[in-house]
Amino acid sequence: MPSALDLRVIGAIDAICAPGGPLALTTWTAPNGVALPMIATAPPTLSGYFDHFCAQHGDTEFLVAGDERLSFAQVHAAARRVAGALAGGYGVKKGDRVAIAMRNAPSWVVLYMGVSMAGGVATLLNGWWQGGELCDGIADVGATLVFVDPPRAKRLGKCGRMPGCEIVTIDVAAPLDQALAPVTGKGSEAALPEVGAEDLATILFTSGSTGQSKGAYSTHRAVVQGTFNYIAMALMMLHIGTEDGTVKAGAPQHAILLTVPLFHVTGEVPMMLVSFAIGRKIVFMPKWDALEAMQLIERERVTNFTGVPLMSWEILNHPDRDKYDLSSVQSFAAGGAPRPPEHVRRLNDEMPAPPALGYGLTETNAVGCGSFSTNYLEKPNSTGPASRPLVDLAILDDAGRPVPQGERGEVSIRTVANFSGYWNRPEASAASMTADGYFRTGDVGYLDRDGYLFIVDRKKDIIIRGGENISCQEVEAAIYEHPAVAEACVFGLPDERLGEIPGAVVHFEPGESVAEDALKAFVAERIAAFKVPARIWISADLLPKLGTEKIDKVGMRAKYRAVHAAEVHAA
Repeated sequence: MPSALDLRVIGAIDAICAPGGPLALTTWTAPNGVALPMIATAPPTLSGYFDHFCAQHGDTEFLVAGDERLSFAQVHAAARRVAGALAGGYGVKKGDRVAIAMRNAPSWVVLYMGVSMAGGVATLLNGWWQGGELCDGIADVGATLVFVDPPRAKRLGKCGRMPGCEIVTIDVAAPLDQALAPVTGKGSEAALPEVGAEDLATILFTSGSTGQSKGAYSTHRAVVQGTFNYIAMALMMLHIGTEDGTVKAGAPQHAILLTVPLFHVTGEVPMMLVSFAIGRKIVFMPKWDALEAMQLIERERVTNFTGVPLMSWEILNHPDRDKYDLSSVQSFAAGGAPRPPEHVRRLNDEMPAPPALGYGLTETNAVGCGSFSTNYLEKPNSTGPASRPLVDLAILDDAGRPVPQGERGEVSIRTVANFSGYWNRPEASAASMTADGYFRTGDVGYLDRDGYLFIVDRKKDIIIRGGENISCQEVEAAIYEHPAVAEACVFGLPDERLGEIPGAVVHFEPGESVAEDALKAFVAERIAAFKVPARIWISADLLPKLGTEKIDKVGMRAKYRAVHAAEVHAA
């Protein structure tokens, strides 16, 4: 039966979303004719969202990066200048794909805003990609303009095939106005186009079983509604905290430590976009470091910590943790990968705030499930129930039919926040959706009697390393580029810190031989570092095959996971 906390969550969300409530619901009819709940009070577009909440919060501090501190009003004014320059000096038209390939910085946020306000489609390239991967992503979506920071510019330059579009380098380490000078100095501002809810807003790239990353595109409505589903959860927690007396009037401004890349949907939606609505300060850090994270939490009085599970685990086990005041943090949330139950227990017992977990995907604009407080402690292996008020969660069989409660099937999500499809991939788009609008996640799971989701396997041939998806097929393709390789098999290996890491077994052509480190270096020139196998075993024999003559990946994975476990134990 539902827990006491479940009943309180349901009651709070119902009150918030009731007629006349702050997030009153209406319905939206999808192209397939299915009526879905939608938050009526949400602005229809990102540009309207930015205008409204930046005006509301005005001079309140918003972005903090080193010594630079910027208010909502300053950030909005800069974004408006960028939007005008894009529409004028750069000639960006509504629907043009404008890509960003930069590390986290205030200029990243302002460029994202400016692209949306100018009617462009903010195309978020994976900053960890190598030059060839960046070129592929740019070409795939037909980007007309790309903003890069110096390291990404260098990678593109080494690629050997520059994309046929304008590349603008942004010095992300410079103060905001200086960083944006190459954009705002391009030419006079122009009138901005009318943007509607059905216009495309974003393209984010996701790795699946098919190799090259796919560009998942979403409308303004989908992105804003996904953001507002998180806002509903924030208001719910505020409601419960007020009832319990843990949240009081005049509480200090919320602040979040930006621990994950903004090109990830977690960084984009629940971390960056939600901050506009709730007046939350975003604190930047150049790269993840547990010691620096604790220093920033103490200095900036960070209230919200969200990252992959490894991050809160490293803080928990840091030898200097007791030297820092982490008491401002209200929750240590994680996503992208599960936490072992023992980690959940220790975080709850030893940290100043309880752990929480979220489950969402690029294709759902980060919404899905969530669990926190006593519910998470009681069911640590679960991702929690569907996130109210928008998410419709189902477990489906291969034919798209619901399976009986408790049975395993493919986790599927239907919501107004779902993406529209994969760019230039109509077949993949169609295969990812059921006729009645459920996105098929590729995860295998079941629902218990209380509606809590338990994920037990994956249908897709992917590895999740510290929250980052890796296509086994893409890694295999990079290995096969080496002329000495005859056969290759890539799979995930268990890892205590990262959840999984890539492993590979290769068989060479007759008379050929390549050392493991040399093969890793070869692969690292072609794909992002996090995709490179941590361990490569060399097989003198041909790799075992199934009756279909395909490599027996399941058997290989089981065999070499055991070998890896023995090696780790021996070390």
